[in-house]
Amino acid sequence: MELLQLHYFITVARLEHMTEAAQSLHVTQSSLSKTIQRLEEDLGVPLFDRIGRKLRLNEFGSRFLQRAERALFELEQGKQELSDLSSPEHGALELAVTAASTLPNILRAFRKKRPHLQFHVQMLSTQEMVTLLHRGEVDFCLSSPPVQGEDIECQIVCMDPILLAVPLGHRLAARTSVSLSELKNESFVGVKKGYGTRDLVDSICNSVGFEPKYVYEGNEPARLSSLVEAEIGIAFLPSSARNSREQITYLHIEDHELVREIALLWHKSRYISRAAQEFREVVVAYFQEMSGNA
Repeated sequence: MELLQLHYFITVARLEHMTEAAQSLHVTQSSLSKTIQRLEEDLGVPLFDRIGRKLRLNEFGSRFLQRAERALFELEQGKQELSDLSSPEHGALELAVTAASTLPNILRAFRKKRPHLQFHVQMLSTQEMVTLLHRGEVDFCLSSPPVQGEDIECQIVCMDPILLAVPLGHRLAARTSVSLSELKNESFVGVKKGYGTRDLVDSICNSVGFEPKYVYEGNEPARLSSLVEAEIGIAFLPSSARNSREQITYLHIEDHELVREIALLWHKSRYISRAAQEFREVVVAYFQEMSGNA
């Protein structure tokens, strides 16, 4: 059994489509098919059910996928550990976020400590983030809501109040607080379902008898404040996303404690490099300072 076979198998198993897997791996479909066939011959069992051109991972394949992912995961951790030991000043940091409003300030602070380190950030839904986290493909996730799991470490770093953002010309702009029941006929802008803040807000609004009417749903939380300023709709925004330069009024929600928890997440078995440890320290220090200044 070869590592290349395992790598190819994992890609096919995740996509369940030979053509797409071949394109992803930049190999010919015939070469990929032969590699998977040799792996099945080595194991003595079929790993996929084949229905025409479609593939479906069967029970043998599902069980073997878990082992194969774990094997390649451990090898990748060994590679990262050696890289960290041999070149601690360089390297890269993989990040995934569902709570992005605080990230620019955190990255700025981290860059001062590690100016030469590269990082890659993905803005994801909660489920997309959890998938990468379970696979051990990211160093850290900054997530709201927190995520629990056997292989996941979860550290709550912030309790962030959610406020109602309205444009200056709105009927509620002179207020400092509002009850949810007053918002039944309003138009909202927000992120799509699957993001923690959206799901939390929708759940609480439903509990008081209404479903927010969204005229805009996106996957870029930073864009929402400009849509509120443009009077497209009002929005539920975290306190940490406030900007004093915006032409927006923020109101507290009456009768409900509308607060999102922000957590730092990492895979329990993923190797934590020195740079990653410093990043965690920067995140914790940032939120402690923000809490102290609130």
